[in-house]
Amino acid sequence: MIARDFMLFLPELTYLVAALILFFMCLPQKADHKAIYAVALALAGLGVAGALLGMGQEGHLFFDAYQVDLFSQVFKLILAVAVLLVVGICHGLAGVEDRYHADFFLFLFTCGLGMMLMVSAVELMTLYVALELSSFSLYILVPLRRGDNLDVEAGVKYLFIGITASCVMLFGMSYIFGVSHTTYLAGIMDRLPLIIQQPAAMIGLMLTLSGFFFKLAVFPFHFWAPDVYQGAANQVAAFIATASKAAAVALLIRLTALTGGTSLYFIDVLMVLCVASMTLGNLVAIVQKGIKRMLAYSSVAHAGYVLMGILTMSELGYSAAVFYSMAYMLMNFAAFGVVVMVATSGQNLAISDLAGLHKRSPLLALTLMIALFSLAGIPPTVGFTGKFLVFAGAMQQGYFWLVLVGMINATISLYYYLMVIKAAYLSESPAELPPLVVSMPLRLLNYLLIAAMVYFGVCPGGFLDLAQAAVRGMMGGD
Repeated sequence: MIARDFMLFLPELTYLVAALILFFMCLPQKADHKAIYAVALALAGLGVAGALLGMGQEGHLFFDAYQVDLFSQVFKLILAVAVLLVVGICHGLAGVEDRYHADFFLFLFTCGLGMMLMVSAVELMTLYVALELSSFSLYILVPLRRGDNLDVEAGVKYLFIGITASCVMLFGMSYIFGVSHTTYLAGIMDRLPLIIQQPAAMIGLMLTLSGFFFKLAVFPFHFWAPDVYQGAANQVAAFIATASKAAAVALLIRLTALTGGTSLYFIDVLMVLCVASMTLGNLVAIVQKGIKRMLAYSSVAHAGYVLMGILTMSELGYSAAVFYSMAYMLMNFAAFGVVVMVATSGQNLAISDLAGLHKRSPLLALTLMIALFSLAGIPPTVGFTGKFLVFAGAMQQGYFWLVLVGMINATISLYYYLMVIKAAYLSESPAELPPLVVSMPLRLLNYLLIAAMVYFGVCPGGFLDLAQAAVRGMMGGD
């Protein structure tokens, strides 16, 4: 029995042990940064191995407040891969104070642990505690940047807006408990479809979802994103843009499934948020001059695409949202990875700073181009397949006008993505800049990212089948 429980909790235990090891590495006043990085990279690799070993596990822990199933394990694997990729680009940690390197990796792993706990939590208070563990780790990571005071301003904004979102979410949970008389999602799922037409149930669910809309940067919960992306170190921005989005999608799917698709008002609200996020994100991204702010508003638009799959409340729509989470993690990390490698001193990059990138490093220019084509939804990339699946899920439910709005927004997004590609390939730098030296491990990482973005675009079947099986199990199917 103990061995079985150990296997059920293996990914989380791996991250917990990793966090403890990194905690003790924070204690010496003078630390060996190379040793810290090597240990963090090895621990991140063990985290992926733990997530893979836990894939076949199913069961309940902690008085049924914690559910291990294929749905949660798929997202834990996505999170573990995201952490490994982020650690992979943290060699030297340019932009983070030297004395905080061990602390940086510690809070990276505690945040990953919190997100893993989130995707398996099936009880409201357990879910809230897991969310706060991941959130407060991010609140600490953002101000660790070296240099100007942008990091402090971004950290304060992120903290106060995040705390407000958490309070609103907790208030919503109290409404859900009031109408359902239970904090367990299984009990809520039995009762909520019968009472979702009641104002208290509807308001409670929307307020609860607000905390995850904040994580996903859905309009109007997106105001933190551009400032935090801009103020945080490039590696932290990459982590926020990838891992936290996947965790938010997992929880949104679990919580929206509670309604059973019986509330038209709830679906209408999600439609409004979906259209507003896609439209505002793409239109505001057009005028951005900084690459990180542009990617921040791009993430608002992509949150709208994910919502399109979720609001269908169907197996195909949910599966498409799971696939899109994996796709967005890959293509967004590839874009941020190039930003980290080009900004050798950890500075923020303007789009114009990418001028002549194809001469300085043809490989980085190619990675950036494939990532941006994928974000824009151009075949044969994983972004095209992800959008196709999301649109197919919406079409299946008869939301033709919503798909039309999504396609128009995807066309609009082409403009600002192509502007970045134009800077990298067609613009000449005003000053002669030296070639970018990319180490062999980072070159291999770029090749792997390019191959993955194309492979999952051309051959999505394997992961899509896994996503469908996970969603079917989460919805109580065979």
